[in-house]
Amino acid sequence: MKTIIIAPLGGNTETLFVGIREFPTEKIILIPSAKGLSEADKVKADLGKFKIPVEIEELNKYSMESMFEIINHIKAREKGKMLTINLGAASKGMSCAATAAAFVNGIKAFDVDNDQIELLPVLKFSYYDMLSDKKMRILMLLNNEGSLDSLEMLSRKTKLGPSLVNYHIYGNEKNPGLKELGLVEIEREDGKVKIDLTTMGKMLLKDKEISGN
Repeated sequence: MKTIIIAPLGGNTETLFVGIREFPTEKIILIPSAKGLSEADKVKADLGKFKIPVEIEELNKYSMESMFEIINHIKAREKGKMLTINLGAASKGMSCAATAAAFVNGIKAFDVDNDQIELLPVLKFSYYDMLSDKKMRILMLLNNEGSLDSLEMLSRKTKLGPSLVNYHIYGNEKNPGLKELGLVEIEREDGKVKIDLTTMGKMLLKDKEISGN
């Protein structure tokens, strides 16, 4: 089965040719920043000799949020097709954002080092599958309310018992909690606990809202 290669730009574009050499490719979707549009046009022309369709999806804003949105848009548009993210041609910032988006959505991703493909570990299922209804309730409450000053307050607002809240935040040996998943952050000040969403947590909720997962 051929794959659609999604390629954030800003780095070494030669790695794109390594990607299409290793993976049967249906088409390539380039993701440049606004400043990189001219580079994307050049890359598209260079790839033309391989007779592989090339599309350009401009990243409106250089941020993790924008990368999540564009990857989600592509995933929804290409529903049912195999997607692979090539991180080799990306800048460091673009690579980090695209890696996070791949992890959340269960999309295969790879980097290129010295013309060698390095597959990144990726979940065999969507990140959402790890989140129970109660975990989602906690995330959505923090998204609506902002940071809270204690787990007790979180317990009251979610109407979940203190021990259950503690379990969903910290998890156990078999089931990771929201903290270990990188979706919430815990700060301790003067013996008190402050809990808030991480950037990853905020992006996951935004992604869920857009995709309707």
